[in-house]
Amino acid sequence: MGAGHAHRLYRSGNSPVHRLPPHCKLAAVFAFVVVVVSTPREAVWAFGGYAVLLAGVAATARIPAGFVLRRLLIEIPFVAFAVLMPFVAEGERTEVLGLSLSVSGLWGAWNVLAKGTLGVAASVLLAGTTELRELLLGLQRLRLPAQLVQIASFMIRYGDVITDEMRRMSIARRSRGFEARGVRHWGVLAKTAGALFIRSYERGERVHLAMVSRGYTGTMPVIDDVTASRAQWAHAAALPAAALAVCLIGRTL
Repeated sequence: MGAGHAHRLYRSGNSPVHRLPPHCKLAAVFAFVVVVVSTPREAVWAFGGYAVLLAGVAATARIPAGFVLRRLLIEIPFVAFAVLMPFVAEGERTEVLGLSLSVSGLWGAWNVLAKGTLGVAASVLLAGTTELRELLLGLQRLRLPAQLVQIASFMIRYGDVITDEMRRMSIARRSRGFEARGVRHWGVLAKTAGALFIRSYERGERVHLAMVSRGYTGTMPVIDDVTASRAQWAHAAALPAAALAVCLIGRTL
């Protein structure tokens, strides 16, 4: 369980951001998101300032813009929701390109898009500069409940195992000439999902018994205790501190 597991969001590097302890980066991103969410939606320029701050972090971490933009596609469902808000919201209306749109809906859509995009971008930068194992160690260092950390570690470890099991089952179906082309094949896919669930459950039982036989009592040992110096905390706090300054100026103006 202590082995590292690479993920597609991580981009290997040796930048100052990569070298920061994971719990420092987690705390910094959380504080940054809190500041962004608490910013009034009318302070449009403040969100531009937050974007500049994230761009500075990406440049320091040597993360290409394309890498971040491709991974922002995960928020497309929220974008679709935001696009609908001006059409369905009630209240004062305004004409935009011949369309009658709700003023409150436009502000709501802007609020969702701006804050959601900034939050996702900050998360992408965090994942892009921190390995999964380091993230778990950071959560452990921040005193997140041990049970939650263990669940996350098992999910990461066995997510790959289940994905590989699905790949083998798919190869087995194709080798027998099966190809899902319509509703009549849904029964086969449902049986496959059921078989995958049973196999995953049985594998989990075997793993648990193996852990108990090796002395597992409900807690995982701390493999690597990550510490941070005051300088590292100060470097990590630069992002939320700058964001807070932008927020306060925005509220004042």
